[in-house]
Amino acid sequence: MIVAAALVSCTQASSGGGPGADVPAASTDPAAADRARIAEDTENADRAEREAAAEEPTAEPTPGPALVRDAFATLQATLDDTCTPGAGDCAYFLGRVTQELTELDESMRADDKGPGHFKQPLADMKVLFDKLGDDRSEAHLEKYFSEIVGTRDGINTWMQDHPDDYR
Repeated sequence: MIVAAALVSCTQASSGGGPGADVPAASTDPAAADRARIAEDTENADRAEREAAAEEPTAEPTPGPALVRDAFATLQATLDDTCTPGAGDCAYFLGRVTQELTELDESMRADDKGPGHFKQPLADMKVLFDKLGDDRSEAHLEKYFSEIVGTRDGINTWMQDHPDDYR
């Protein structure tokens, strides 16, 4: 029985079956070995590329400026709000109005009618933004309280005379 098992084992090994049967025999042809290595490297590179593409987050497109009517609507939402300069309650209000004016400026510049259509409000906002510079601290904004609120109110008046721009 032992002799029979040994004979079966030797037969499987010589016929390519048995342990190690799935391991390719070393080729004596160097070109065949190179082709096999290139094929394996190509498959590994392709697999790595597919895996990397699957792991990359899909880029979300960044939205452009809001439509003029939408930007104006959010600015209008500040019309009934105010604060008392020096009382410590102006940071949010003035920051919000300034941000709404900035977004309206961007919308007007990107609008299909072109910035020439919005010449007056854009000029008013430029004057304000030149005064404000980059400083958005509460103390700095309070210094320009009248100019910020006046610009907001002036743009509201201009827009009321141009209903086709916000309806």
